[in-house]
Amino acid sequence: MTRTLLVAGTASHVGKSTVVAGLCRLLADRGVSVAPFKAQNMSNNARAAATPEGGWGEIGVSQYVQARAARVTPTTDTNPVLLKPRGDRESQLVVDGEAVGHYEAGTYYDEHWERARRAAAAAHDRLAAEHDVVVAEGAGSIAEINLHDRDLANLETARFADADVLLVVDIERGGAFASLYGTVELLPGDVRERVVGALVNKFRGDVSLLSPGIEEFESMTGVPVVGVLPYDDPGLPAEDSVSLPAPGGTAVRGADDGVAADRAVTVAVPRLPRVSNFTDLEPLAREPGVRVAYVPLDDDLSGADALVLPGTKNTVDDLLALREAGFGDALAAFEGPVVGLCGGYQLLGERLTNAAVEGTTGRDDLAGFGLLPVETRFSPDKRVEAVTRELDGSGPLAGARGTVTGYEIHMGESIPVGDVDRPLGPGSAATERALGTYLHGLFENRIARDAFLDAAFAAAGTDRPTRSADEHAPFDAAAELIRTHVDLERVGLERADPGR
Repeated sequence: MTRTLLVAGTASHVGKSTVVAGLCRLLADRGVSVAPFKAQNMSNNARAAATPEGGWGEIGVSQYVQARAARVTPTTDTNPVLLKPRGDRESQLVVDGEAVGHYEAGTYYDEHWERARRAAAAAHDRLAAEHDVVVAEGAGSIAEINLHDRDLANLETARFADADVLLVVDIERGGAFASLYGTVELLPGDVRERVVGALVNKFRGDVSLLSPGIEEFESMTGVPVVGVLPYDDPGLPAEDSVSLPAPGGTAVRGADDGVAADRAVTVAVPRLPRVSNFTDLEPLAREPGVRVAYVPLDDDLSGADALVLPGTKNTVDDLLALREAGFGDALAAFEGPVVGLCGGYQLLGERLTNAAVEGTTGRDDLAGFGLLPVETRFSPDKRVEAVTRELDGSGPLAGARGTVTGYEIHMGESIPVGDVDRPLGPGSAATERALGTYLHGLFENRIARDAFLDAAFAAAGTDRPTRSADEHAPFDAAAELIRTHVDLERVGLERADPGR
């Protein structure tokens, strides 16, 4: 019989995604057939995944990563309902990988939630029929009492999946025991009975200092604390923009690798208000000597050696925000290599037409930043597909040749209006200075990543440090955290039988 464990949180950003990925890799390493699942996700970080019918659809990046950790093919069943915020209190609803429409929260819950629940339950049943264990991820807090009648990712998942529940709390925020106790007390009775354990995450210091609190919590609730995870970031992609700075702030990733500042390079990434798929930048941040700096729109780029314009859920509105901030002048003065990914590619072109289809401003024809001789025409049709391309590098990827893989998720088509290289096929354009491509996951390919970083270090006039280690290391690091610090027997997973 398939076992489902729901990893639920006392709040958002407590480490649920990492725990699920670690459990998936650890169980897979032990020969258990395991798959991740998240009934409803809200994120603009999406990946292309296979549908049960043999096509392609969208899922949240965390479930894509967790499926890879479990060594199974990412499918839309792992994340059957995806909400992609697009501004003005609207989100795009994606069910079973297919975009359904744009709705405000009230409309979604009143008119589409029942359909979403049916899709989620059916997707879970298909996974359960194929695997020994399903490790489900909750969303936000499982104890949001205002949402108890429509909490698809937490309470409804626990019920339709007949799942046991493992609670995760972030102790770094403070009030961990209060959060755990309050969460247990606020759960509906039928779900409270399913709680098999609690996990304290992101702890710094001597674990023995927690013993009195753990004993008291266990005595008050009957819920065992099955582990205390130390503060350690395995390097898995972040799920949503809560991990990024506010639009007016700056944050740097990859700054603590021991490389001297005068040997490091900075890749600037404008922090778009509607940024999406910023996980495209994570492979760069994991390289030694590389700082990925998410900068305000009005940054003058004087501290940058290279620039990446990321994806956006709303190219038109983010274009207007960049223009208002004076970004065009900073871009014109910037001399380093520039790459535009998906929406960022569209921004680098000369013009956006039929733009009212994509934006919320009502504008239909807008000038882009003109770094690439292409025009983008929007249409209501969305392209979602995993792709393989032959890279014949030029511009910021000069010298790179070979096969690269990734995925495309976009509306609109970019057509050259002048002479331009197309190093990644029809959905790309390059000049000596800039590259635009619809290929998400570009920098996950080492040949592309190396070429871009070589250009960045050349622009900075410094030698590039030694390359990074095995790219699968984050999965293994997450698994090691679970293996070392979590008592799986107390949550019943040590008894999971491999093979069916």
